[in-house]
Amino acid sequence: MAASHASTAAAFPAAYDSQLRTDAEVAGALSVTPLGPLRLATFDGGRGFVTYADLGGARAARIAEWVDLALAHFRADSRVDAVEWKTRGHDVAPGLHTALLERGFVPDDPEAIMIGAATDLVDELPLPPGVQLRRITAPAEVRAVSAMQDIAFGGEVSAVRAEDLLRRLERRDGTELWAAEHRGSFVSAGRLEPVTGTDFAGIWGGATLEAWRGQGIYRALTAERARAALRLGKTMIHSDSTGYSRPILERYGLLKVSTTTPYNWTRGA
Repeated sequence: MAASHASTAAAFPAAYDSQLRTDAEVAGALSVTPLGPLRLATFDGGRGFVTYADLGGARAARIAEWVDLALAHFRADSRVDAVEWKTRGHDVAPGLHTALLERGFVPDDPEAIMIGAATDLVDELPLPPGVQLRRITAPAEVRAVSAMQDIAFGGEVSAVRAEDLLRRLERRDGTELWAAEHRGSFVSAGRLEPVTGTDFAGIWGGATLEAWRGQGIYRALTAERARAALRLGKTMIHSDSTGYSRPILERYGLLKVSTTTPYNWTRGA
């Protein structure tokens, strides 16, 4: 790695922590409650969310106390059915994993935090015959895209997730939904979410039906979202990436700067 590339990569974790955590993550929340360094956010759809920039060198006993207090906060709010506690691999958080497990949180699979320049993702790419990319705005099509993504991720089709996606788009904060369509059916999709007051836009929800993977569709959708980000004045892209999307993003210049693991609590589980 060249020295300039190395210095750029070294700056990415600091940019991530300063621009993409806490306030940026809870924009659009119904309510946000501070608890020490934590932000406890409640979103539409009964979703609770816990995030922070760092834990300030707290020891395990204090961290366990924060977990108790955060969970009590959400338990007391009848609107909240599920809570995500978002952790990062580069944080110093002694005892957090154990404290979360002991209180009923279940870890999801880790994902790579990827960051890079939007211009690195822009490219003219061929698509399979009959496949076209377009921005999705009509409510019926948003619901159809959401259902496709549920299937692509191996889950059940969720009306709750579809309505949550509609609400995100209705906020008119720059969020865009892009999809690949073949003969009237959606085969791949993903969101672009610009982060207010930063250089960043996030690419989220990238999903491709199994039969359409490996044909360059996700890569083309990523390039289209990068163009949209540049039109919005965002020069940097970030993404929490699975093992499917990470190699594609790495080939076009994005770098892994850390990992993120969500821990999920569900009421009544």
